Amino acid sequence: MSRPLAFVAITYSFAIVMMGTTMPTPVYSLYQAKFGFSVLLVTVIYAVYAIGVLTALLAFGRWSDSLGRRPMLLAGIAFGIASAVVFISADSVTMLLIGRVLSGLSAGIFVGTATVTLVEMVPEKWRPQAPAIATAANIGGLGLGPLVAGLLVQYLPQPLHLTFAVDIALLFLAAVVVVLAPETVAVAKGARPHMQRLSLPAPIRGTFLRAATGGFAGFAVLGLFTAVSPGFMSGVLGIDNHAVDGAVVSVMFASSAVAQIALRGLGASFAMRAGCAVLVVGVALLGSALLAASFAVLVASAIVCGIGQGITFSKGIASVTAELPADRRAEVTSTFFVVLYIAISVPVIGAGEAASAWGLVTAGVVFSAAVAALALIALVLLAIESRGNHATIG
Repeated sequence: MSRPLAFVAITYSFAIVMMGTTMPTPVYSLYQAKFGFSVLLVTVIYAVYAIGVLTALLAFGRWSDSLGRRPMLLAGIAFGIASAVVFISADSVTMLLIGRVLSGLSAGIFVGTATVTLVEMVPEKWRPQAPAIATAANIGGLGLGPLVAGLLVQYLPQPLHLTFAVDIALLFLAAVVVVLAPETVAVAKGARPHMQRLSLPAPIRGTFLRAATGGFAGFAVLGLFTAVSPGFMSGVLGIDNHAVDGAVVSVMFASSAVAQIALRGLGASFAMRAGCAVLVVGVALLGSALLAASFAVLVASAIVCGIGQGITFSKGIASVTAELPADRRAEVTSTFFVVLYIAISVPVIGAGEAASAWGLVTAGVVFSAAVAALALIALVLLAIESRGNHATIG
């Protein structure tokens, strides 16, 4: 396979694997009706995905350097196929939980390896666009999952089976193109993989705290929106169209991807302050949508929250890694991702428990207020840092 064709093939594989991780989103309500579980359990099923991602990042994050890119990409695809098979045959909540953990392992293995592979494989004339293409494949794939699954669930038969059968077929094609693509790592004989350690060097702890606070707020609202917005639309707004459910969640991911690509030239410090401010506006819109039971405001909140999340995430990583030598970036980046995936899981479960006790609307409004407060704290910390830097320069 030629280098340009291999680059396109790996981009396709990246998007398809990430798409598979969010395809269950419009299906949760069907499983909820089938098994009769609560909103809390919906959030738990969604959140255990983070366990798989974190396990993969820490246990397998550096394996592709020792074993080669292709074996790890194929391992990520295999976990994705296993997850889809479990969902197809699910006859209990336990199987749904297992399916989500397998999906997290798939994403955790694939995202780091595929990003590095694209950078190594990119043709010279496309090199300046490589980070944007990787972002589009990653976040774009996440956004496609709810959209494609929503259409399949709403308009075609056997929704609990067809959705994941389509996922399996696309993943098998991804495996074929990975096998045909060239290996970009010269694997040394006797090389042994190592676990990815976590690290937070003292000189960057302040920068890390500011970036992680904004990133935590962005990922928390991303997790909540993905987990409970379909239930809100059906239970509060009376919208029983799974395609619409999937499209609204997809809008948030699309906004995140567009913001990361379009605003990549902005300075990290200014962009993070702007991202936190946008997040405050976004969660205020989300709270308003819940109180007013407004679909239009809900869509607006998805767009604004997606933009805020995209900026705080991409610029947060950029600000943290910019101050590090190359040999420390992997471990600090992994530490950053641990914070983000705690944000996408633990608060969401708390919101689910609150929804069971207070109702979805009240819990959502309280959660929105908490995220807004966290984003404001990050904004204040970033503003203090910026003022201190200007004073030093002056």
